[in-house]
Amino acid sequence: MSEHFHLLVLLLYGAATLLYLLYLVRPSNVVGRVSRWVLAAGFFCHCLFTFFRYLEAGYTPITNLHESLSFFSLTIVGVFIAFQHRYRAAILGSFVTPLALIVMLVSATFPSAIVPLNPALQSRWLGIHTVTAFAGYAAFAIAFCAGVMYLLQEHFLKKKKLGALYRRLPSLEILDDINYRCLTIGFPLLTVAIITGAIWAETAWGSYWSWDPKETWSLITWFVYAALLHGRLTTGWRGSRAAILAIVGFCVLLFTFLGVNLLLPGLHSYR
Repeated sequence: MSEHFHLLVLLLYGAATLLYLLYLVRPSNVVGRVSRWVLAAGFFCHCLFTFFRYLEAGYTPITNLHESLSFFSLTIVGVFIAFQHRYRAAILGSFVTPLALIVMLVSATFPSAIVPLNPALQSRWLGIHTVTAFAGYAAFAIAFCAGVMYLLQEHFLKKKKLGALYRRLPSLEILDDINYRCLTIGFPLLTVAIITGAIWAETAWGSYWSWDPKETWSLITWFVYAALLHGRLTTGWRGSRAAILAIVGFCVLLFTFLGVNLLLPGLHSYR
């Protein structure tokens, strides 16, 4: 049953992406409203997919790349819905929904069969560690999209090409604030994920830290976002610098999540 919901989620996210892109080209209240409802329906079905997957597997379904990418897409959409409600910036969906759809499509390319859980994953820390990690990842994904939008707006201002797209995008102040809010949400969650991961590693392998490639790159990712947060709080990093670092940080995060799993063998290779 869960696979039927997976296909339905893909269709709804695809429809929401087209609607949000249409809203970007020809904004209207009707298109914006329908976009939000279609995306909300996709998110609801995605929650059902994850729930049924949990019932079928008997454990938190974030243990392989098919499940992890699907859950990543789910959290991206969930965090975006919250930010859309907070900032009334539906146009952000024109950048976020394609990302969520791409992540979901990539998840479909990996094996979806439910297999017996690796002994190292049979722990109560599985849900705590993975859910907090992906919630943080999702916040950084929204910051990435806001950063791209910020650089576009700034480009229009510098070139004095204040065309239709410029008028549809949120102001630089709003985009910078979204970037900052995402950072203040994502960084604590990433920190908790690393701490709980270390505790989990000690129970599974007898060591809190073994400099496994996944652990090493997680620490690198943490330092990148720590530097960005420190710069914003102490030296007043704002605007394009913060936007660029949010984009760079997300690229590092993607390598930590996907690149390490696919290219660098280690204790986390089973993911």
